[in-house]
Amino acid sequence: MNSATVAARLTAANVGAVTGNDELYREQMGALNEEFRRSIKLADPSRPVERESARTAARSVDGVRSVVWIDQHNLFAIVEENAHRTYATIDSVCLELEPLGDTLGVVVNLQSGAARTGDELEILSRNCQLAPGQRAMFQPNRQVDAIDPAIRRAHRANQNR
Repeated sequence: MNSATVAARLTAANVGAVTGNDELYREQMGALNEEFRRSIKLADPSRPVERESARTAARSVDGVRSVVWIDQHNLFAIVEENAHRTYATIDSVCLELEPLGDTLGVVVNLQSGAARTGDELEILSRNCQLAPGQRAMFQPNRQVDAIDPAIRRAHRANQNR
């Protein structure tokens, strides 16, 4: 969101208000609202992702074995092979969820069902529209891994000595 875009939208909205063009006014104010909401990473409360439809859609992604909601924000998926435990799989799940609502309100957590080591068991987690580690406004950063990442790093460091 930049000041030039805001100024242009406000000017257009004012033109709509002054000329009695309600459609132009609503269109510009709605777009301004949407841009502001996105800039502060706020999921659209009027377009939540429907949970059961999301489970079905995520399950259709290649390599995904099972899917469950942990809470209102976190979708947990288990993949069949370690090779499917990737951010590309998370992207595929998110693309399947897009028609169902605002995916800014969804964090996909991915675990391998074929894991044999602690590293393979580690969960990949990402908000559908943000970079790894980022969360939407009011979205808690839930620790889904059974082992805290700091403990896992310390264990790796001790093994490498």
